[in-house]
Amino acid sequence: EKVMRLDPFVVNESITKDAATQLMMANNIRQIPIVDNSKKVIGMHLLQESAHIYAQDNLTVIMAGGKGTRLKPYTEDCPKPMLKIDGRPMLEHIILRAKNQGFKKFSISINYLGNIIEDYFEEGQNLGVEISYLKEEQSLGTAGSLSLLDSSLKDSIIVTNGDVITDINYSDLMNFHIKHSASATMAVQLYDMQNPYGVVEMNGVNIIGFHEKPITRSYINAGVYAVLPSSLSLLEYGEACDMPSLFTRIQKQNKKILAYPMHEQWLDVGRPEDLTKANHKSISDFQET
Repeated sequence: EKVMRLDPFVVNESITKDAATQLMMANNIRQIPIVDNSKKVIGMHLLQESAHIYAQDNLTVIMAGGKGTRLKPYTEDCPKPMLKIDGRPMLEHIILRAKNQGFKKFSISINYLGNIIEDYFEEGQNLGVEISYLKEEQSLGTAGSLSLLDSSLKDSIIVTNGDVITDINYSDLMNFHIKHSASATMAVQLYDMQNPYGVVEMNGVNIIGFHEKPITRSYINAGVYAVLPSSLSLLEYGEACDMPSLFTRIQKQNKKILAYPMHEQWLDVGRPEDLTKANHKSISDFQET
């Protein structure tokens, strides 16, 4: 109570990142909490320490081989990561976000309608980046295609799902991963789930309390990772594997696996309503372009 501020400077989620940056500069502050209508904190705008972008040699792998079954009919003739948000494919937003943070080397795993992705991005020359492709002969899950990477990789890689729209700072994730000497790091997002009913707390048949529509909080997998190349040796070439299974294999080797709690805007575009939601938000809420 002696140190907290009773009237903090906050903004609602309708404020864009650019507008929030201007507010921070005008008020000489370095962060602004984002709150909902009930003043509950749901995120944070941060003023970058420096406008300088440092080149990152780390490879960024984007998983774009899924069929997007839950998004039919939109995905019947278009791979899910190529569905447009704010006039651009989701995949392009992910690449531009990483490029603006200094990442220039990308590898995209493709399978379902992968030729559409290749024809659109080619080798990345139109975006000023380098793009190669991991071609799956069959669906390999969220980690299996990493077995197709060049075994001579020395530096840790960023791995992200191709249907995740977020303004996560990939550099901060990588720095956290390296600083803590992790074999693999998973970005996690705080998720609230509200029980629609009043909960009765009991001891045997005795009622000892009530909780009206309680909220359960947990961390969920955000679909973005940093992985040490040596961890990829736990994958069988061309064998299907998902990321949680790879993390479990690493853990069984007594290697360090970590969670990176992220607080930035995040949306997993897996359902038609998610696509609609993403297109009704300004993309500047998710990333700088």
